[in-house]
Amino acid sequence: MIAGSRIDDREAMQAALAEARLAAEAGEVPIGAVVVHEGAIIARGQNRVLRDVDPTAHAEIVALRAAAAALGNYRLAGCTLYVTLEPCAMCAGAMIHARIDRLVFATADPKVGACGSVLSVLNHPQLNHQMQLGQGIAAEESAELLRNFFRERR
Repeated sequence: MIAGSRIDDREAMQAALAEARLAAEAGEVPIGAVVVHEGAIIARGQNRVLRDVDPTAHAEIVALRAAAAALGNYRLAGCTLYVTLEPCAMCAGAMIHARIDRLVFATADPKVGACGSVLSVLNHPQLNHQMQLGQGIAAEESAELLRNFFRERR
């Protein structure tokens, strides 16, 4: 990124896809995430559940933890999380608690997606935090990465 420039949604999602590819190379389900604050990536994450032997080590959680460390605060106001697959209920809950301003995901998850596909955890009217939601950037690229990963394992 050029000094003074701000990363756009497509560039941020490409960075998340790069993390997903690294996860696949490590034998993990290829999901990647990045957190952007003030126009720059401050944290990256990829699925690490197998490597870390940790059921909570989803790409989003890994990225949120790194972002909190980078900012010195568990509240991530002013941050956007980009992730290659629609988050599950655990990850959506973590985003609410972190007070993420915006979530952008590439492709929907019809099996466990908690941002509208299966559940609607985000932006429930009784919750004390609402966030902007975007989807569809690089959707086909993300879906193809997942399809190829699972095809190779069958």
